Parts: sequence; structure tokens; C-alpha cells
Amino acid sequence: MTGAGGNVRIGKATREGTIVPSGDAVAVHVQKDGTTAAALVDGTGHSRRVVSVAQLLATVIARTAARRGALAGLLTGTELVADPGSGEEPEPDAVAVIATARAETDQIRIAWVGDCRAYALEDGQLRPLTADHNLAEQLAACGYEGEIPGLAAKWVRTTVRTAAVATVAEAWTDCPLVVLTSDGVHDQVPHGAMEALALTYEGEPQALAEALVAAAGIGADGARDDATAIVIRRT
Repeated sequence: MTGAGGNVRIGKATREGTIVPSGDAVAVHVQKDGTTAAALVDGTGHSRRVVSVAQLLATVIARTAARRGALAGLLTGTELVADPGSGEEPEPDAVAVIATARAETDQIRIAWVGDCRAYALEDGQLRPLTADHNLAEQLAACGYEGEIPGLAAKWVRTTVRTAAVATVAEAWTDCPLVVLTSDGVHDQVPHGAMEALALTYEGEPQALAEALVAAAGIGADGARDDATAIVIRRT
């Protein structure tokens, strides 16, 4: 995957959690000019319908983002699930993060909703590029100084279905290594361990993605969440 902005290599890995099937989905799309987009979608739930829609969302978001940019890609995904449906089973929802590496620039641009995350390896540190769209983060951002209940971190306030221009957050980096994760990775792997893996496998995106997913263990409740990682490496 080579363009004017350099060579882009992608690593991706995923594994099911305790409840199957996995609601996580990944899609990577490369345009003729070398522009690369990688989407990670974490569907809400584990039904076959959730699995199908999550993969459709990832594919549409990645293809649109490669052509029109990260924000447009994510909002195009919104149009697929904005209507909850009229049947007995509502249209599935999800959270997502999308990264685009355009051929004409060294920047990698990010857009996200919910609690999927993006990190950049910069000066030996794995730096967060995103902040979760949950109640805990919103209270902290508003200067709330009281005790924030632990469940507030699980209460996602913005999803693919509810996303709008004003609620989709964006970021960018010119660091050559970007990592995307679902909460099954970053909730179960301590940040220091993630950083150590990134430094160990800095030049091997597929090995890094696999190592991050393998490091995700069982949560405090005895369950193991779906875990997915995408690594974008630009050289």
C-alpha cells in the first residue's frame, strides 16, 4: 500500500469473547492512489443480526472514509442505522473508530464515537488520541468534582446511530504508528502493557495487533469481552 505519503502497512486481529458470536468488525479499504482507511466497529450485542450489521458498517465507513475523509465515513455509517426499524428486533447500534492515511500527506486522521479508541506511538510513549464518549468523561470535562460512579464509564452517550457532525470527535497525528482498539482490549490490558507491546513490535503491525488481542484477559466479572485491534504503520 504505497502512495505519495509513504508505504502503509496494516495489522489486524480479533477474537471472540465469552459470549458468541463476536460483535466486533474490521474493514480496510485502499484506493488506487494509495489512500488507506481502516475501520473498527464494536456492535452492541451478540446476535447474528448484530454481527452482520457491524461488518456492513465497518465496510461502508472504511470505503467512504478513504474517498471522503474520516468524518464523512462515520456519518455515512450513521445513515445505515439511524432509523431503529419497525420490526420486533430493532436495528443494531454500535460504536466505532476510523483512521485514514491519505496518499498525499503524512497525517493519519481519526474520527470516532463511543468507547473505541485510537493511540499514537510518539517519542516512546503510547499517547491516546481519543476520549471515550461516556458519562464519566463528560462529567470530568464539565469540571464535576464529585465522586463519579464506576458505571458512568460504561454509559456510552454517543453511538453510530446517534452520531452527528457536532458529536463525532476528530483527531490527527503525524506519528507513523497508530493503534485502534475495541474496549475488550483497552479495558483489560493495562496501558503500560499496551505501550510495552507497541515498543516491542513497533515495526511489525500484524504481530502488534495479535499481541494486543492475546494480552486481553478476563474481566473482574469473570467474563471476557470481544477484543479487536488494528495497527496502522506508515514508513
